[in-house]
Amino acid sequence: MSNNLRDISMFVSVVRAGGFRDAARSGELSASTLSGAVRRLETQLGVRLLHRTTRSVTPTEAGLLLMTRLGPALDEIETALGVVEVFREHLSGTLRLNVPVSAARLVLPKILPGFMKKFPDIRVEIDAEDNIVDVLSLRNDAGIRHDDKLDQDMIAVPIGPRFQRNATAASQEYLDRYGRLSHPRDIEKHACILNRFANGALASPWEFERDGEVICVTPKNRLTVRAGGATDLAVNAALEGVGIIHLFEDWLEPYFENGRLEPVLADWWKPFSGLYLYYSGRRFVPPPLRAFIDYIKSSE
Repeated sequence: MSNNLRDISMFVSVVRAGGFRDAARSGELSASTLSGAVRRLETQLGVRLLHRTTRSVTPTEAGLLLMTRLGPALDEIETALGVVEVFREHLSGTLRLNVPVSAARLVLPKILPGFMKKFPDIRVEIDAEDNIVDVLSLRNDAGIRHDDKLDQDMIAVPIGPRFQRNATAASQEYLDRYGRLSHPRDIEKHACILNRFANGALASPWEFERDGEVICVTPKNRLTVRAGGATDLAVNAALEGVGIIHLFEDWLEPYFENGRLEPVLADWWKPFSGLYLYYSGRRFVPPPLRAFIDYIKSSE
């Protein structure tokens, strides 16, 4: 019975959204999961419920009749469940997250303290690393990554600033000695501080963009550090005049404010998408994770 209710709920979501993709965007399940639920329901009932084309999804006559009866009933169930919302303040359990070091430093400090104050009985475990890992195989409830590193069957929830920029910077001492830059190609003449990813690849070339023009530059790596754990070492080297660094703007912002680093080619800094909290759409969402997701959404 519980599986039937789940499939019925997903069918209603698809009809209301007008398609599998739109339902997936507005909900917390992947399009493939929604499609599978509707197919199971159609098989069980022995009738087609949806007309599917490449451009649209519309209910059949049987689907429309079912929707007319089920929609109000599911709304009533949702209302009834809302009555017990007050008890969510007393949730307990453990929330396990796998996150990049940048998220642990720049995003979570603005979110996690408030969440933990609101839910004092929830324990939180953070595994901060820059490896691309299977969060589920490591017994994590969810992970945080950029959208280009997410699997298609994962549900993604925006977390933190929606746009970031890679900033380029150097100390005043370095720029006074070796000259200031006026164009991205000038970087090829300078000593640079690079990150190396866990898979061994260098964070290179550096990309710059202005007025639709994109320029990629391969810097000379005077110093190379492992991305994540040794990033503070790279920043310190830039502060001491070793070379030019290319890193998240938010990471370097405190040093811009106190004057220890000087922005380089600021009008060429390229923006990119912010981070997402992601988790499996095929697994039960544990209450601590559900509370964290709702807290993120309410904090936007």
